[in-house]
Amino acid sequence: MRFHKVRGELVKFIRKSIVVTTSEVAAYFKISWNTAEKYLLELVIEKKLIRLKKQGVNIWLLK
Repeated sequence: MRFHKVRGELVKFIRKSIVVTTSEVAAYFKISWNTAEKYLLELVIEKKLIRLKKQGVNIWLLK
């Protein structure tokens, strides 16, 4: 699964959930945690997401 293929679905998923964790994204898209983290960081670089770190957990929300 490539980032450009799941990008739109990823944004829709986050929009529905409002706040998601990397583990939730990995489970929903059936990808590894590392791949989910990479995709989410790509969206941060594109200024579409904000990453918050709370007690060792990355929390992602739309900008």
